[in-house]
Amino acid sequence: MSIRPILIHPDPRLKKVADAVETVTPELKGLAEDMLETMYDAPGIGLAAPQIGILKRLIVLDCVKEEDAKPEPMVMFNPEVVWESEALNTYEEGCLSIPDQYGEVERPAEVGVKWIDIEGEAREAKFDALWATCVQHEIDHLNGKLFIDYLKPLRRQMITRKMQKLKRERARA
Repeated sequence: MSIRPILIHPDPRLKKVADAVETVTPELKGLAEDMLETMYDAPGIGLAAPQIGILKRLIVLDCVKEEDAKPEPMVMFNPEVVWESEALNTYEEGCLSIPDQYGEVERPAEVGVKWIDIEGEAREAKFDALWATCVQHEIDHLNGKLFIDYLKPLRRQMITRKMQKLKRERARA
């Protein structure tokens, strides 16, 4: 297992639609393990394969945030929202590809998601609260959409300029 570098916005790969996973191979299982390690190291609660430059429909998440709670890592290949509640929730979202920037995003409060797990088995579950927000945020990444795309244009431009500056500073370092 290894920690992978996370792409920083703006990067054209973050705006591309990821390809479906045909079969869960040992290589993809290894990638999922690397993604979990990268997510925990960052630290974050979700990570999509496009964020590490791999355009495959793969996300990992773990929304357990309490210090002494047992982690609940999830690996999802080809995740898809199949149902969403009419009720909405607003969360202040952030993103590992947009470090230290946050914005309030309104999304369905509950969603039903189907996916293929790390063993290649079809799964379906309902998510609510932070888990619902996180899974929707990560599925957005697979469709080339970032949380800032939900913000007002001026705020989005301001965050993009900050990220361009951060990338320049990192390149010089």
